[in-house]
This record gives sequence, C-alpha cells and structure tokens, in this order.
Amino acid sequence: MQNKRYDKQIQLTEIGISGQGKITKAKVLVIGAGGLGCPVLQNLVAAGVGNIGLVDGDVVDETNLHRQFLYTLEDIGKKKVAVAKAVVSRQNPAVNIEVYPNYFTNQNAFEIVSDYQILVDCTDDNKTRYLMNDIALVKNIPMVYASIHQFEGQLSVFNYQNGPTYRCLFPESKDLKMNINCNDSGVLGVLPNLLGVMQANEVLKIILGIGEVLNGKLFLYNALTSNIQTINFFLNEVEKAKGIQNGLAVLNKLLNIGVGTIASKDFFTETANENNLVIDIRETYEEPKLEPENINVVPLAQLEDFLKDIKRNQKIILFCQEGNRSKLTGEYLIKKGFANVHHLSNGIESLLKKNI
Repeated sequence: MQNKRYDKQIQLTEIGISGQGKITKAKVLVIGAGGLGCPVLQNLVAAGVGNIGLVDGDVVDETNLHRQFLYTLEDIGKKKVAVAKAVVSRQNPAVNIEVYPNYFTNQNAFEIVSDYQILVDCTDDNKTRYLMNDIALVKNIPMVYASIHQFEGQLSVFNYQNGPTYRCLFPESKDLKMNINCNDSGVLGVLPNLLGVMQANEVLKIILGIGEVLNGKLFLYNALTSNIQTINFFLNEVEKAKGIQNGLAVLNKLLNIGVGTIASKDFFTETANENNLVIDIRETYEEPKLEPENINVVPLAQLEDFLKDIKRNQKIILFCQEGNRSKLTGEYLIKKGFANVHHLSNGIESLLKKNI
C-alpha cells in the first residue's frame, strides 16, 4: 500500500490504515464512461480503489469533450474505455483497471459483474438501469445511481442492506417513453461532473462503512438555482420481487436452464425428500389422489400466490394427470425466475401404468 499517496485520507479517524486497506481491496464496476463515468473513475482511482471495472461500447465524439474531461481531440473515434484506462493508469498505476469495450446487455451482464462488490450506474439509458438493478438484486450488491437532465441531477443508492430498489422508485412502464438522455435534451457540462463526484463519495462510504449512505433517499440538485432537496422513498416488496425474477430469468436463459423431468420410478423417492417442494397442480375433482404427506395440492389458479414467498432456488416438482400441464407450468415458473423446476414425466398416468 502506498501510504504516502493517501496520507491525508489516512489521517481521517474514520479511515486510517485499516480503512485504506478496505479501499485497496475493493472491487467496483463502473458502467458507462461518459459524463458521469469520467469523474467517478478519476475520483475512485485517486482514492486508491484497488480493482475497477469499466464498461462502455462507445467511442469518443467531439460533442463529449465539454463534459468528459478524460478525453481530448486526439481521442475522437477511439474506444472510450481504452482511452480512459490509459489516462487514469498514469494517474495511479497501482490501481487494477479491467475494461469491457461493450455495452451492458442481458447476454454479458452476469459475466461482467462477476465478483464486483458495487455497481455504479453512469449510463443514460433506463433499460440498462433496470437490468443493472435486477442483476444487483440477484448478486445482492448495491447500485450507486445518478441521472442528469439539462440543469438538474439526481442521486441515490439502491439495493443497499435490503433497502429500496431502482424499481421501487421508478416502477417499469412499457408504455412510458423514459429514455430521454443528454444527447436528446442537452446538459450543462459541469453537472455530470458534480453528480459523478457525489457518486464516488457514496461508493467510498459503502466501502468504508461510514457516514450516511443515500439508502431510501433521492438527492435532487438544480444547477441554476443551487437548490438541493432530499426525498425519502421506501421498499416495495412487489417491485423488488419483480426485479429478482427478471434477474434470475436473465441468468436462467444464459445457463439454458429448462424444466427437469422426474421418471415414475424415482417419483416417490423425490416425494419422500422433505427438502423438495412437491405440488399437485390438478384441479380438486381430478382422480386419483396421492397419499404422501409431502404433496401440496395447489390448483393452477392458486399456484402463483402459493409460491410468492418461496425462494427462487427451491427444488420444485410439479405433476398433473398426463404431464402436459406440469411441463407448461414449469416453463412459466422458469420465466418467473425459479431456477430448479422439475415435473413428473407423463404425469399420474405413468404411475398408474406401474399399478402404483
């Protein structure tokens, strides 16, 4: 550890040598290398955050230069992440910077996030924000958010210590066009730099476990009036569950997870295992009934409510009369984020053929 470089930081009683050690070991993923990403990256590197990932598929454009201070005229047309890494590596060679010259998508999100401890949202795209939120929920890590528009900016921290999520503050609406960014509406150049510095500050507070993190609080700033406002918001369990389901659905698709099959010869062995959740999805009038105590009789219309508090990695075994409904229901549950779903192949009929 280069203690002399961080001497003024280490002198703070809230940080000290041990705190600087936490900063050095931290792993932070910055998504977006534009107006917000540049100051976030510069300040985290200066503070000595030891491992930083930087994600962006964009190249430097002349219109970026009035607010993205890592880039110059000579960099136009070059990949932002490559230029940014070169610049900040000269600033602090001790920091390990991993670059990802791609946009953050369903296809690469989990691979990129890997073992990073904090996500920093420096994007200008709401679709990406929902994806970041959902991945962060599945990984159980916080997301430091900022957004800018013309002369106004906002800042918050989501998914921190089981706190509110991005979806709690901004429930997703497929009918609402929310993808306004600074390319469409303009922005005062100093604004993203102010908000980016504040994001870096939240990251450091999270790493160090000091101060009051903007958890359940939305910080609003108006650059024209210098007006500052903080609004409280709260956890919405329905929206949080939706985020977890969406995140797991992305993961399941990547892993090519489908509905598993249980053969008739193994069915009662699986049923006897109390760790398994076995569900008869037939209607109450359907025969024959099965006796084992570990079988839950839940008609399809009641299934979603029955499963609302079930962990998404719980092993679930579904069965019906002939196997068709249980397979289709299993596929539906996979889309809802359940990752360990099986069904009795050919249903109860397969058991009757064996005179069971």
